[in-house]
Order: sequence, then C-alpha cells, then structure tokens
Amino acid sequence: MFDSIRRSVGTASLVAVLVFISGCKQEGPASKAFPIASAPPVEVEPLKPTKLELPPLFRDVEKRTFQFFWDTTNEVNGLTPDRYPSRPFASIASVGFALTAYPIGIENGWVSRRQAVDRTLTTLKFFRDIPSGPQAEGKGAYNGFYYHFLDMDTGARYQSWVELSSVDTALLMMGVLFAQSYYDRDDPREKEIRDLADTLYKRVDWPWLQRNAPLISMGWFPESGFIQHDWTGYNEAMMLYILAMGSPTHPVAPESWSVWTRTYNDSWGVYQGEEYLSFGPLFGHQYSHVWIDFRGIQDDYMRERGIDYFENSRRAAYAQRAYAIANPMKWKDYGPEVWGLTASDGPQQTLQEFRGEQRQFRHYSARGAGLRDTFDDGTIAPTAAIASLPFAPEIVIPSTVAMHERYGEYLYSSYGFLDSFNRSFDFDIPLKTGRLVPGEGWVASDYIGIDQGPILAMISNYRNEFVWNVMKRNKYIRDGLQKAGFKGGWLEPVKEGEAAPTQPKPQTQAEKDAATARALGEAESRVNRASQTPQPAPAPEPKTK
Repeated sequence: MFDSIRRSVGTASLVAVLVFISGCKQEGPASKAFPIASAPPVEVEPLKPTKLELPPLFRDVEKRTFQFFWDTTNEVNGLTPDRYPSRPFASIASVGFALTAYPIGIENGWVSRRQAVDRTLTTLKFFRDIPSGPQAEGKGAYNGFYYHFLDMDTGARYQSWVELSSVDTALLMMGVLFAQSYYDRDDPREKEIRDLADTLYKRVDWPWLQRNAPLISMGWFPESGFIQHDWTGYNEAMMLYILAMGSPTHPVAPESWSVWTRTYNDSWGVYQGEEYLSFGPLFGHQYSHVWIDFRGIQDDYMRERGIDYFENSRRAAYAQRAYAIANPMKWKDYGPEVWGLTASDGPQQTLQEFRGEQRQFRHYSARGAGLRDTFDDGTIAPTAAIASLPFAPEIVIPSTVAMHERYGEYLYSSYGFLDSFNRSFDFDIPLKTGRLVPGEGWVASDYIGIDQGPILAMISNYRNEFVWNVMKRNKYIRDGLQKAGFKGGWLEPVKEGEAAPTQPKPQTQAEKDAATARALGEAESRVNRASQTPQPAPAPEPKTK
C-alpha cells in the first residue's frame, strides 16, 4: 500500500497524508517500519489524545469504588482487605491504593480532609510500629519490607505461604509517598504524615534483596530465604526500581535500570498489529502509571524507539481489544466492547469441555494476551479496560458503558464492578468463588483491592491528572526517574520566572526522516484501528443493586 504512496507523492505531501491518517486516532510518534538500529533517537512529544467527556456512569463508578476503600478498611489500624466481602486478610498493596484513594475522596467531597488525615495517620503509625524481624511468626516486616498479606487485626504475617514482597512493598510505598506529597499544609498533623512517610520509605533496605545485583529479588521467606527469581522483563516492577534508585538511605545503583531494561528484549515486538513492549496482563501496563505520568518522558530504551511508556500502554490496550475482536478461542461475548485480561478471580481450577475440546479454567490467576505471558480462559476483568482510560478513552468509555448495560444487573453492585465475569463458564461443578447466573455464566463474588485501586486512580488521572500532578512534587520519585535516565517533559528543570516547556525541541532533518519512517510503518494499523473504533454512546443512569 505505502510503496504506491511513496511513488506518487513527494516527502512533504507524504507527511501531510500521514498527519491526516493519524488524525483518525491521535497518539504520539509511532515506532514501526524500519530496523530500530538504523534510526537515530527521536525526542517524543507528550501525547495529546482527544479529550472525551465521561458519561455520568463514571462518576458513579468512582464514588462506589472509593467507598470500597473507605468502608472496608479497618478503622483501628488502617489495614485494607485484599478482597471483600470474603475479607480473609489484609494486602499491603491494597493499603497503598487506599492511601491514594483518601485524597481523591477529599477532592470530590466524599470525606473531609480531617477524616482522611485521621485515617492516614492511623495507617502510617501502624506500619511504623508493626513488629519487625526475621522470625517466621508474629512479625509483619523485616528490613523495611512488609509481608504481602497481613492479619487484618494484628498486622502479623498471615500464614507460612506468605512472602516478604518487594513489589507489594513498592505498591505500599507509592501510596505512602503520595500521602507525603498531598498533605502539604502547615499543620502539625499533616507534618506528622510527611515525617512518617519519610520514616517508612527510608527504612526499606532495597540492596538487601539484590541477591543477583543489580537486579532485585521478588522477595524472601524466613523458612527458605531469598526467592531465586529476580524482577526481569517488562512488568509492574518499573515502580520498584524507580523507588529503589530514589532512596536517600538505601539506594540501588543506577545501573539497575539499564540491566533491568536489557531484559526487555524478548518482550518487544508486534502483536495484534501493534509494535510495543509487551506484557500479557494489563496490570503490568497500569500499576506504575497510576502514580507516575510517563507522558513525554523517556529513558534510553524508549528514546531509541521514539515513544514513551504511556504510548506503549496505549498500544497494549489496543492489542488486547484487537485480540478480543479476533477471539481465537471463540469465547462467548468477546468483541470490540468486551475485552480486558489481567490478574483476576476466576471460577475454578478445572478442565472442562468447551466447543468440543478440553479447556483449562483457573481460579485467581494472571490472564493476558501478548507476545509472552498469555493465558485466556474466557474471564474478563472490568478493571483491565477501565484502568486503561487515560491511555485510550475512545475504546475504554464504550467498553465500560457496554459492560454496565449488558451485565450490570449482576456485575455492578455496592462498590462498583465486581472483580470479573466469564460468560462461557456455565459448568455445574463446585466453584472456588463466585456464582453461576442462570443463562449468563459465572460472576465473581468479591471486589479485589488491587483491581479497585487502578479503576479509581486512573479515572481521576483522566479527569484532571490529579494523582500524577501530586506525585510530580515528590522529590524521591523525581530522583528515581532521573537516575533511571528519564528526561524531557515535566522532568526538565524550569528556570525561575519561566513557564514549563510545552513544545518539543526542534528536530534535525535526520530525526524528522526517522520519525517519518516510523510513521509509515504504523500508518496502516492506525487506519485499521480507526475503522474499528466506536464513538462513545450516552450512558444510561447507573443501575443499583
């Protein structure tokens, strides 16, 4: 197709054609076409997607999802359950999302600032005082890291299968640092929040988990020692390395980031018409973005590809939607408005016959579609699509509305969307969790904190960039990003009296040619995407249950 375009138009006209094509779905510079090594790095312009108005449904989703964190958290100690209503144990990652949710509640008038300060102080004091040590029982922390799951009342390690978790400690610390930056008033209690946050973050001994330096281990068990697997490849551990490099007390070396990104190589490629850094479950493309605005900032890896991590996540969302449209496994209801695979609850660990063949189904599991880490048993999680809202609102809004319209009667309840559903699973067998709805398939019975958190925060970021803008003020996050080699955009220093730069630096002719080459290679998939992109429909009034 594009060979004929090249022959029939000059360079200037060709660029005009590409501008017209890309206007079908605005996004940042593309990166497909010629071998990456042949093109010089291109500075990326911050992505400016079309701002679409959110239907009233989204305000209802936000309020209900906020209430999940406010209502289910233990008021005595600030511990947030991993899931509800089953509520077996607290999750330190859920606490990180809860600490982020409280200021969102303040800004929306759902709780007072005083209420949120009270709850935040309770939480941070409890984590400061949790018993710490190498013993297998009765402790909740060690070397500044916390156990993944804690007893809801005592804060001690829940059971012997629970690890001291590096990435879940990172999720907790993102919430802790968010609180530090938000509560900025000259008030003794808000100053105490800032000091407690400093204490908790500075305690984390990141190098202690570097058994294979400069990479970071996934965690530690008191019974068996360090987990042999390190954080490699592309996934949610971006924030882990950024936090570890930004530490003023126990930092890891900046080379950790370059070695971490070298493990990306098996994950970059073309999948479902998108060229991007792939990770099957969408949570890997979302968690770090909950707090960090990656628009317009690049590390060395992304500079070589002419995009940023935000655009990368946008492509991941489109690839998952394209996968659902293709629906290679022929699951029920998959399509342009029903998509989204991530880590979520599922009906049961079982083999059952579906469409004449044996299919594997799972209970709680990572589900995803990509170059690697692919597993699909027909289970869709609303958080996968909704938390992609800032990346691709033009496909997320219709999907959210459609899921509410079609399945809201049994999927949408007190705290918004239940965790997941599977329209293809109607087997009359004992279930691990959830229930069968006659004629509708399986639906989860729980809300899960680490799926609720991204829904609330990413809707907030889409509305007014609230979480991102607060976190930009945090010196530790800035330091971590800069040590990782991120440059450009909001990270660039601004001289006193000058406004922050809103336009990219002028490109050289070689950079312009490289950008054009990349755009040529991407243009056809853009046309295909644009032809499949629906316009958001007006949302009905939220259904309640």
